[in-house]
Amino acid sequence: MLSEPQLEAWARFLQAHSAITRRLERELAEEHALTLSDYDVLVQLAQAPGARLRPVELARAVLLTRSGITRLVQGLERAGLVERVDCLEDRRGWLVQLTPRGAEALRRAAATHLRGVAELFADRFDARETATLRALLDRLPGAPPAERRAGAEAA
Repeated sequence: MLSEPQLEAWARFLQAHSAITRRLERELAEEHALTLSDYDVLVQLAQAPGARLRPVELARAVLLTRSGITRLVQGLERAGLVERVDCLEDRRGWLVQLTPRGAEALRRAAATHLRGVAELFADRFDARETATLRALLDRLPGAPPAERRAGAEAA
């Protein structure tokens, strides 16, 4: 059973997450006609080798089902932000690739998104609090493995 302080902390975590993501979603929609999921797909593709991923890899990276990623990719494809390209390793398959227009849309949207993340999250903590918060969040499911975190800190 959870204690009252644990329940309160959980509720506050959910409230903060909801409020922050709603605001970030609204800003991306108003300024760039993108959803947070659209933005996440563009980021994942930009970080991938050759700016391309298999749909199943993309779905796993953005936590969507295969059918969900298909619909999302279709919308981004219609907007000219991504394109389907043949997979050279598997002639039956295809990859989702970031287009130059998608890279430019990501560049513009990143400024808006990162400004929002700073205002709504990062700027609210000093360096010591940020380190403590990061250490606490590293205990939760979904945290990157320790060796990946160490590599990111060294970079």
